[in-house]
Amino acid sequence: MEKGLSGLRGRDFELSDVFYFSKKGLEAIVEDEVTKRFSSEELVSWNLLTRTNINFQYISLRLTMVWVLGVIVRYCVLLPLRVTLAFIGISLLVIGTTLVGQLPDSSFKNWLSELVHLTCCRICVRALSGAIHYHNRQYRPQKGGICVANHTSPIDVFILTTDGCYAMVGQVHGGLMGVIQRAMVKACPHVWFERSEMKDRHLVTKRLKEHIADKKKLPILIFPEGTCINNTSVMMFKKGSFEIGGTIHPVAIKYNPQFGDAFWNSSKYNMVSYLLRIMTSWAIVCDVWYMPPMTKQVFHR
Repeated sequence: MEKGLSGLRGRDFELSDVFYFSKKGLEAIVEDEVTKRFSSEELVSWNLLTRTNINFQYISLRLTMVWVLGVIVRYCVLLPLRVTLAFIGISLLVIGTTLVGQLPDSSFKNWLSELVHLTCCRICVRALSGAIHYHNRQYRPQKGGICVANHTSPIDVFILTTDGCYAMVGQVHGGLMGVIQRAMVKACPHVWFERSEMKDRHLVTKRLKEHIADKKKLPILIFPEGTCINNTSVMMFKKGSFEIGGTIHPVAIKYNPQFGDAFWNSSKYNMVSYLLRIMTSWAIVCDVWYMPPMTKQVFHR
């Protein structure tokens, strides 16, 4: 900016000078920091995935052969295995939670529900070749608390549930995700709602307050950003998640984009096409940081 202004100084103003400032203003609008968070992260170096190399140019025969070999491995070897594992995991989750939901409320039902969720989520994470590193496990969310985390993709739920069960809160979806939601809620007190319905919001708040009042129930998992962000930064959390009360357990999830893009751009891809994209990536590598629990103080508004 300073370099451009130096050429305008020391001479009389001309009408054409307006175009320079107009250009800079439009560039700022197009490349603003907020809009970038809703598109896939740009990589510094190519990770041999075609979709992450927009400006691909032929470099060498050796590199091209490595890329072709990678395509064969990802699509002909890894993809069939991953699809099979994902089908097994999702089928067991739907069938298992449906069967558990038929049992009367008891400690045995809760234990069985947690076992089904843990087992099936771990199978699904294996289907993504997930490599997850958990840090500070002594701060894992406890029963009767609220877990808040940044949101990159629906697989955030599977990543976290691999290490412990949660009662989830989220928007009602259709398609494959809707089938999973309807099955899961039969075995565990998850809370699904329509974002556009005001009466649903009041009902959700009431149910959440009742949930955290019982210290024997699973911690509630909430994504306060309200939408998926590309994991390069964190959007401002909506305050509604913190007005319920109770103990807040912050969790940070960071994906490594070199092995695969975990971000779900729901405006471009449905759930099935998104899953196929990450199943044809190298792997899903991420770190999960559990942070010390916090409680709302008197001076917090």
